[in-house]
Amino acid sequence: MSRILEETPSPSDPGGSGGRQPSILVIEDEPRVRQAVREALAGDANRLLEAGDGAEGLLAAESHRPDLVVLDLGLPDRDGFEVLRALRRWSSVPIIVLTARHADDDKVRLLDAGADDYVTKPFSSAELRARVHAQLRRARMTPLPGGDVPVAVGDLTIDLARRRVTRAGEAVHLTPTEWGLLETLLEHAGRPVTHRQLFSAVWGNASGDAQHYLRVYVAHLRRKLEADPYNPRRILTEPGVGYRLELDEPATPAAPG
Repeated sequence: MSRILEETPSPSDPGGSGGRQPSILVIEDEPRVRQAVREALAGDANRLLEAGDGAEGLLAAESHRPDLVVLDLGLPDRDGFEVLRALRRWSSVPIIVLTARHADDDKVRLLDAGADDYVTKPFSSAELRARVHAQLRRARMTPLPGGDVPVAVGDLTIDLARRRVTRAGEAVHLTPTEWGLLETLLEHAGRPVTHRQLFSAVWGNASGDAQHYLRVYVAHLRRKLEADPYNPRRILTEPGVGYRLELDEPATPAAPG
């Protein structure tokens, strides 16, 4: 059966929820992995629910309506993709998949099936926490990126309603194709967007080498939006998968001494 672990509230608020700690459901059959997830997210949730197989996980998701789900693909009773699709039939809860599959095609399948993000095993606690925090922030953004209110991050302001971008107060001219890419990335801000998803959104049913087209136009977009296009901090590459628009400010290194 699934079980609820009551966690001591933490002063941190990773989800941007105004002080309310989120509830997180972990669907994973390996006790050691569940423990690693539990330790990684200690203090980040007021409830951490654990389920040892897909059936228990779906029941816990329906009963407790968590704020985020961490889902393992290798479940004993059913394929993780089946659980993912079942959740997506009725819920828009952020889902981060734990997977031992490193092939690019598998990662693309996960995103196409409805996963918001993925972490490959073995994973670090820092990476898992960062991914969880990003998805919780994204889920609680009001309004959502791409709405009537401009999105500001660092020295960059994106106003889709007025089709206007400024960087350090200076207007940035974007071509229609660059606008299409930016709109799609912003719609999925904080999530990987596959080459196929981007190509379809911008070029429709056109044929061609999606990765080549995207490589060229993403480079153009980076030159206009990034302080250093060769070391991008906003439009990030997901190797073999696609791209991600990152709205969070990167952490500033502490001063020596």
